[in-house]
Amino acid sequence: MAHPMPSTAVLDVLRRGTVIPAHPLALTQDGKFDERHQRALTRYYCAAGAGGVAVGVHTTQFEIRQPQHGLFKPVLELARETAAACAASLGRPVVLIGGICGKTPQALEEAAFLNETGYDAGLLSLAALKDETVIKRFADLGTEPVPLEKATPQALKSHLLAEIAKWAPIIEAAGAKGN
Repeated sequence: MAHPMPSTAVLDVLRRGTVIPAHPLALTQDGKFDERHQRALTRYYCAAGAGGVAVGVHTTQFEIRQPQHGLFKPVLELARETAAACAASLGRPVVLIGGICGKTPQALEEAAFLNETGYDAGLLSLAALKDETVIKRFADLGTEPVPLEKATPQALKSHLLAEIAKWAPIIEAAGAKGN
């Protein structure tokens, strides 16, 4: 599976900083998927100035993946279609982030689906960090997952500042430039 980077326009949105809310699931009173209201929610977020939407990322949406519901692909496709229409009418990109969860085979299938349907990024559920296959893959890549108790915004900020302090002199001495 190819691992393409998001477009330059999407990366610019992310670098500037933006709000990307977790998209709720619209249901009718009898618990059925409500496409009309789902589209309205996506349009609302775009019109309100959100830089994108994160779909299928909230724990309340994990059930959309269950075979008896069969909603994972339809929900994410509907969000993509609606976000694309919003992007065209607003004249700006709408960042699409899709949720990825489950054991490795399911996570890989979901990541492939996101890639095939034009999502800009995938957000891996922290529950995956309990899967030994995922932990081994992180180790094979020369990294390790952050323990859940340290996965806070403040801890991330501290880590990033430490990494910048560590690597900036080396990068500057080498004359390397980021893009």
